[in-house]
Amino acid sequence: MAVPPVRVFPLALASALAVTVAGPVLLPTAWAQQSPASGALARQSFVAEAVRRAGPAVVTIDTERTVVVPGQGGLQQLPFMDPLLRQFFGLPRGGQAPMPPSQRTERGQGSGLIYDPTGLLITNAHVVEKSSRVVVGLPDGRRVEGKVVGSDPVTDLAVVRLEGGGPWPVARLGNSDALQVGDWVIAVGNPFGLDNTVTLGIVSSLNRNAAKLGITDKRLELIQTDAAINPGNSGGPLLDAGGEVVGINTLVRSGPGAGLGFAIPINRARTIAQQLVATGLVSHAMIGVGLEPARDASGATAAGAQVRSVMPGGPAARAGLKPGDVITASAGQVVKSPAQLTQLVERNGVGNPMALVVQRGGQAVTLQVTPVELSSLVPR
Repeated sequence: MAVPPVRVFPLALASALAVTVAGPVLLPTAWAQQSPASGALARQSFVAEAVRRAGPAVVTIDTERTVVVPGQGGLQQLPFMDPLLRQFFGLPRGGQAPMPPSQRTERGQGSGLIYDPTGLLITNAHVVEKSSRVVVGLPDGRRVEGKVVGSDPVTDLAVVRLEGGGPWPVARLGNSDALQVGDWVIAVGNPFGLDNTVTLGIVSSLNRNAAKLGITDKRLELIQTDAAINPGNSGGPLLDAGGEVVGINTLVRSGPGAGLGFAIPINRARTIAQQLVATGLVSHAMIGVGLEPARDASGATAAGAQVRSVMPGGPAARAGLKPGDVITASAGQVVKSPAQLTQLVERNGVGNPMALVVQRGGQAVTLQVTPVELSSLVPR
């Protein structure tokens, strides 16, 4: 029997997805404290304490954008079919009067997180994309205008500045590099417009490459979790057991295996936010190659990144890389996969030469390549 296709959606845009309800959760005995007087389990869990710390900084983002709908011909015909009447009213020949373009307002909603006391919040780029107006709702009832400081579609992150004098509640950012598979995590946001929704789960996997989810236009290594994440959670925080932010919720999986959520590690988000605040833009290094997993003689996946294509005139072409080459090391570090090589190029930065060890025809060849800015290679 054929298996239905699996789709991954940005949370703010996937309005037709079903709600995922998390099942019962057994808490560690360390958190299931007993009341000295009655011996009963304590009413408050570590989840309540974590949400108490971060919850005031989790906001709702309402957006508006104006969409121009092009005019269509063939809608105005009668009584202007008579050529004499068309000439009298100055209508074009052909029996059809073109309709003028019209405008409509589209509204969207997502979540965000205030991370700086000056009124800076972080969210997903797709939440505020092409927005003409951004209104931010705080848990304390305040609603304030927001201005997009910068947006990076490559990592799906954006920074918004709140307009007004504050004071603003702030969530504490944690260290996503310290996460381990099996750690407790808490998703907070506004799915389907339901403010301050909290769900609990664990870290199911780390460094989940977006390309494996069919998302080829993003550069992301994601945290995978089974905490229930739904449309409207986009931009909201993923908390650890101590209430510190370890991720920014961004994707949900639909179809077979539904209930899997994905978040951008906060260490990555923090770096992107700093660049957006400083310049409004984010630098992404690129060498101009298409990559695929390397394979051994039997066809099984092997370590390395095989060059599928080389962009003419790009850094890789100038360095001498060819389709079929297998890149096995970069700057002394073993390359295990295409995703890892992409990370190494990004960390190396624009304009800094890097050495690539390439297997070609059974021989190892070392090439020097200098990455350039991604935007300079992407066709406009």
